Order: sequence, then structure tokens, then C-alpha cells
Amino acid sequence: METNLIYCGDNLDVLAKCPDNSVDLIYADPPFFSNKHYELVWRNGAEMKAYEDRWKGGINVYVEWMEVRIAQCHRVLKDTGTMYLHCDWHANAHLRILMDKLFGAARFRNEIIWCYRGAGYPKRDFGRRHDTIFRYSKTDKYVFNLDAVREPYAEATKERFKHYIGNVRKTGDFGLQELNPLGKQPDDWWQIQPIAPSAKERLGYPTQKPLALLGKIVKASSNKGDLVLDPFCGGGTTMEAAHHLGRKWIGIDVSPIACDVSKKRLAKAGISSIQVIGAPKTIKQLKVLEPFQFQNWVISRIGGSPSKRKTSDKGVDGYTFMHRLPVQVKQSDNVGRNVVDNFQAAMRRERKTSGYIIAFSFGKGAYEEAARARTEDNLDIKLVQVDELDQHFSFSRGTAP
Repeated sequence: METNLIYCGDNLDVLAKCPDNSVDLIYADPPFFSNKHYELVWRNGAEMKAYEDRWKGGINVYVEWMEVRIAQCHRVLKDTGTMYLHCDWHANAHLRILMDKLFGAARFRNEIIWCYRGAGYPKRDFGRRHDTIFRYSKTDKYVFNLDAVREPYAEATKERFKHYIGNVRKTGDFGLQELNPLGKQPDDWWQIQPIAPSAKERLGYPTQKPLALLGKIVKASSNKGDLVLDPFCGGGTTMEAAHHLGRKWIGIDVSPIACDVSKKRLAKAGISSIQVIGAPKTIKQLKVLEPFQFQNWVISRIGGSPSKRKTSDKGVDGYTFMHRLPVQVKQSDNVGRNVVDNFQAAMRRERKTSGYIIAFSFGKGAYEEAARARTEDNLDIKLVQVDELDQHFSFSRGTAP
């Protein structure tokens, strides 16, 4: 199986094409049943919708959606393999039962608590400061590299047992205890801070996990040369951790923007010629994207920046790279006069005399209204079809001509 690839598409479809018993380690960080809109926050502070975590029909719909995907993960996992499933309080109880069902309760290895500090506390509850990561093996013969993830002893412990490091000693009610020179065995709670807003590692992807967290998982449950799979790869943290640690990898994400973010991240990490398979290229493929994914694709494709407004963008979806000209995106054919008329009001609010409307096609009324606005109101509204983007924008710099 070819590796070091990013697949853009539904992971259920991609996993169905993977051979049985072909993957050594799976880390899955799916949507959390949080019923939130997530925003993609770029370094310039602008934001756009990256994906939605909403499940019409409730928890049963979410569990059914997860079950078929975890079943495929179990199928492709090697007998010596391990799967880590990352979740939080919204659905962890349901997912634990589901993992027991698909892997078998006897294959449960750990409930890892990833704990962290953060700002803000609810007034009538304890602060929620942890995620849950379930660890399951395919069989009882699984990879676990304890020495690779040992942690330093506390200074007080090292001082107390400094004469016994590497030796076995009788210690009261605790029985035989050994201080290993490589460090202590990790517990099932990991205190690793999320990525700070100003951190160099931060990409702006809404659910980006720290490289230290994924590095620990990859080191513990795979060996050099093994294949690591992330079926919800998001911003590419798992792939970068696998690359740095000498593992092969495959990433899958339904979002074209996530795949693009991952590709750029891995390129900066020194991985050249990264191939993204299944990224939308044809008009037919673009028309069936979720609306927010299509909007993100267009803004990213022209090298622009998204609107800073999370909701109610008031007719402006983003801005061009040069001169920050307003852009409105319509996932429609035969866009009419009313869209052009409404965009004029948005341009005036922005105090701009030039702007773009991007759609699959425009009707006669749209062209007539754009011409009228140019001659009578001195507003230059360019109507750009999606299949003509390369004629209007310079993609190497993301600049409008």
C-alpha cells in the first residue's frame, strides 16, 4: 500500500479501499458531538468555518456514524496494532461502549486523561480541563515501547532513592520497587498544555493537538518504519509526529482546507512532493462540497483571507490579498441581479469601490446590474466564474490583477 499520502474525502470511502491488517497504529480525533461551529483561525486573526460538529437526530445518529468508521479502522489494523480514540465529555461514555463492542472489552488497554490548564470557569460547575483518549489493541500481542516514553522522576524521588537507581529495594507496603535509569513509567493521565495562541507550532486549525501529545502516542505504540493512520487528520499533527519519528503515514480528511493546511505544514517540516488524492478539481466535485467548505476552498484558492466575522458576514466572505478588496462567494449557477445589488451595499460599508463576486455562472441581469453600477455608481464589481479563477487571480502570490 502506498504511504505518505493525504486523502481528501470521506474516510469511510478511503478506509474501505485499504487492505486488511495493513496499519500498525491508528489515532482518531473525530468530531466531538459538541454541536458547535468551529472556526479556522489564521495567524492574522481572521477566521473562517473549518467544519461543523452538528448531528441532526442526536447522539444515536452520531454513534451510528462513528460505528461504521471505527469498524473499518479495526479491519485495517494489524493484529499487533493499537488504536487511540480521542474524545471528550460530550460522547465519551457512548464511544467507550462502542469500542468495547467492536474491539472487545478484553482489548481495552487504557483510558488516558489528557489534562491541561486554561482560562475561564463556569460559575456553577467545576472547570472542564481534560479530554479522554481510549487505547485499544487488536489482540493481546501489541506494540508497547515503555522505555521510549518514560518520564523523569521528581527531584524529591531521585534524592530519596539516589542509592537505589537501577536496583530493586524492599519499600514497606509497596513491595518491590525499581528506579529505572531511563525514568518512571507514565501514568494514564498526561499533563500536556494545548498550543498557546502565540506558539510557533500553532496553525490556527480549530482542534489542533500538540505535537508533544501525538509524539508520545506514536513512540509508545509503533516502531520505526511502521505505518501510522489518522482518519481525521485535520491540521496534520499526527503525520508530522510520524515523519519526525521515522514512521510512514496516511492522513484522511473530508475538508479540502484541512488537507491543504496539512500539506503546507508537512512541506515546512521538510517533506517534499506531498500528494493530496481526491481534492476537488472539477466543477462537479465543487458543487457537491458543503457550502462552508466551498467558500473556504475559493478564498484559499485565490490566496485571499476570510472575513473576520464568525457569523453574519453581511455580504463579504473574504478579501483579496492585494488591496483587501471584498469577495462574495456563491455556490450557485445563474446568479442574478439581486446578488449584485446587495453586494453594492456591502462594498459601501467596506468603503471600497472594487470587489469580486465568485460563482459557477451568472445570469443576464447580474451582468447588466454590474455594468450599471460601474457607469452610474463608480463601483467596479467583477463577476468571476469558478472555472475562470486562474484568469483573474495570480495564485503564486494570491494577488488580484
